[in-house]
Amino acid sequence: MTDTPPAHRHHRPSGSAFRRAADYIAAALIYLRENVLLREPLRPGHLKPRLLGHWGSCPGITMVYEALNVLVTERGPEVLLVTGTGHGAAANHACLWLEGTHQEYDPALTRDESGLTELARRFCAPDGFPSHLSPALPGTLHEGGELGYALATAFGAALDAPARLVACIVGDGEAETGPTAAAWHSAKFLDPVTCGAVLPVLHLNGHKISSPTVFAAMSEEELTALFRGYGWDPRIVDVRDRPAGSDPVADAVRAAHDTIRAIQDTARGDGGGRQRRRQQPERPRWPMIVLRSLKGQGAPARAGGRPLEGTFHAHQIPLEDAREDPGRLAELEGWLRSYRPWELFDADGRPAAEVLARCPSGPRRLGAQPAGNGGLLRRPLALPPLHPHAVRLPDGPGSATASPNRALAGWLTEVMRRSEERRDFRIVSPDELASNRLDGVLAATGRAFTGPPGEYAEDVSPDGRVMEILSEHTCQGWLQGYLLTGRHGLFPTYEAFAAIVDSMLNQYAKWQKMSREVPWRAPVSSLTYLLTSEGWRQEHNGYSHQGPGFIDNLLTKNSAVTGVYLPPDANTLLVVMERLLAETGRVNAVVAGKQPAAQWLDLDEARRHCTAGASVWEWAGTPGGGEPELVLACAGGIPTVETLAAAGMLRHDLPRARIRVVNIVDLCALAPPRRHPHGMSEERFTALFGEDLPVVLDFHGYPAAVHELLHGRPRPGRFHVRGYVEEGTTTTPYDLLIRNGTSRHDLAVAALRHLPGRPSAGPGGPADPAVLADLADLADLADLAGRYAGRRDEIRAGIRRTGTDPPEITDWTWQP
Repeated sequence: MTDTPPAHRHHRPSGSAFRRAADYIAAALIYLRENVLLREPLRPGHLKPRLLGHWGSCPGITMVYEALNVLVTERGPEVLLVTGTGHGAAANHACLWLEGTHQEYDPALTRDESGLTELARRFCAPDGFPSHLSPALPGTLHEGGELGYALATAFGAALDAPARLVACIVGDGEAETGPTAAAWHSAKFLDPVTCGAVLPVLHLNGHKISSPTVFAAMSEEELTALFRGYGWDPRIVDVRDRPAGSDPVADAVRAAHDTIRAIQDTARGDGGGRQRRRQQPERPRWPMIVLRSLKGQGAPARAGGRPLEGTFHAHQIPLEDAREDPGRLAELEGWLRSYRPWELFDADGRPAAEVLARCPSGPRRLGAQPAGNGGLLRRPLALPPLHPHAVRLPDGPGSATASPNRALAGWLTEVMRRSEERRDFRIVSPDELASNRLDGVLAATGRAFTGPPGEYAEDVSPDGRVMEILSEHTCQGWLQGYLLTGRHGLFPTYEAFAAIVDSMLNQYAKWQKMSREVPWRAPVSSLTYLLTSEGWRQEHNGYSHQGPGFIDNLLTKNSAVTGVYLPPDANTLLVVMERLLAETGRVNAVVAGKQPAAQWLDLDEARRHCTAGASVWEWAGTPGGGEPELVLACAGGIPTVETLAAAGMLRHDLPRARIRVVNIVDLCALAPPRRHPHGMSEERFTALFGEDLPVVLDFHGYPAAVHELLHGRPRPGRFHVRGYVEEGTTTTPYDLLIRNGTSRHDLAVAALRHLPGRPSAGPGGPADPAVLADLADLADLADLAGRYAGRRDEIRAGIRRTGTDPPEITDWTWQP
């Protein structure tokens, strides 16, 4: 192999053989597609036509990876690595290739020159590996660069896994984010008896893309004070002077592991396991590492007349014009040869024994951790029967009143009890369960918290499996880490504020979609949001709380992994949740009410309805059978009530009009089957909505979401969708409906407007004489519509005087 050119012998990156090999490979992956071991002088044709990746973070990642390898080879703990630093995946690839995990999952990535060349050609290439982590990388459960989500995800992976140590690399740019700021508090929820531990490594290399980072500009005193205030025991490690013959990162990891074991041994008592001592120690102060290094450590100090190593110029591609500039190409070659690859790889390109000495073997390798492919660890959740928790309807639809969430809470309480031994189910929530009528589960478990709860607190326990923190980001991260390592969970949150995690939903849905395309990835439990405190009942909180847009964002994700459910009552909610807690590989949103409301279907009817996704409620339409003239459809709890009330008004005032009522519980059933796996067949769709019938559809959210789902169905223009149209304020429930045109009076008026043959229909012709005969006291259908609109306006005027809805609204019940 060609030796180092004399002009570049002065630049010799320090460190062990493993780290030099890993850094060399990371740089090679960014730049090269040929001549990956520099067997010949570097030429422009050896470089990739498009250079992608972030070199600046790679050396820090390899430092931590090596230190964890040392810990595993010396002591054998179960270590899972979560890498949060953005676009530094070249370093992870390098370490995975060196330890042999890449080859085990993909035989083309052999640990020789051929396999390394194949890896380099795939990195940042079409249909290859991206510059961040992805599901195609063994041992990973986080993409890196997700803007602050790594730390919370790491804690989720450590929950209920007492033997697991989760190391988390947090970049100093990432550390500036709000999600990371809240996630530092996660240590206060980590029970040292029943859970594993998280070892954060805050990597301070000084710069983002083109500006300094806040944390790297802080003094050691400031950093120590900040993290001690969070409750951590920070240890600062500075490797910027490249000490020869020392391994400070590995030393810091060993010391942190000693502290972690001491905390766990103290909490678990002499008997170990889950036997907690009677006298609990104070909340543990877990160790963390603050790693100071140079940006792009190991790159040339200067190039092209400007500084590189230790500056933002090393953040992405330090020598980006090497393909076009011969001088820059020479600098790149000198940099790559400075790692002395001829010492690190044999004639066939296999790593030298000195390199592999720091790699664990078998399942202890970081890339081979079973938790990194958590679907293999997943076992079905022990779900109790629904019947004991179902609402009985003694006299048919509308004859019982219940809070859907309270009914669900009874069932979830049993889920908690049945999962106690395996500890594989948790509820995370940014809002108190009591607010959402789910606090019944506290009869089976406590609220997780390890710190002093203050002078007075209820249902607080270090080993509780309900996790409440007023940070939607942290809740999402916890649950992602928990699910991705083989467990089960639920995420109840206020509907209007679920949008806070829109970007996390985006990333996680993409992760699930890509995981389906990786043949060795086993599916994990679905992530389910239970959207409570729904927007239509946030009239007292005001306009800011009235936002059903989370559904819209979810519907933009790949249809293979998404689902939206709008159960109209308690029994349908139970059936939907039973289904979703048993399935895998999806991201779901369920919208449910917490207020007591009329119930419509018994449990058997609810099962049939949920299996179908949507069905005709024969009892709600105008009696007498025959082909309908119009369909009143509804999706959502409040829209169901208003649609049934409108149907009742029309049944009374227009008894011979043929109106069908359809309820939709699986919103995606509206989509054509070629666009969503839940989409009903054309035959089924026609059986519900006819071929040419006008449909007035009252929807829980923004009407555009339904129109998008209906795209591709024949004649979608006949669907007239009502929903939330951004009209709201602090008011009464019915006034909020009126403001958005979704009240029963508005629906009835819309139905009259779209009935075939209405007087104002023009080419549609006159109405059925039998129908008009029912209107002896009215001039025509328009007069009836005017009467409905007039009563609506009277009600609204009364609301403004009294501040309350009238009894005809609040006391309304279904009349068969």
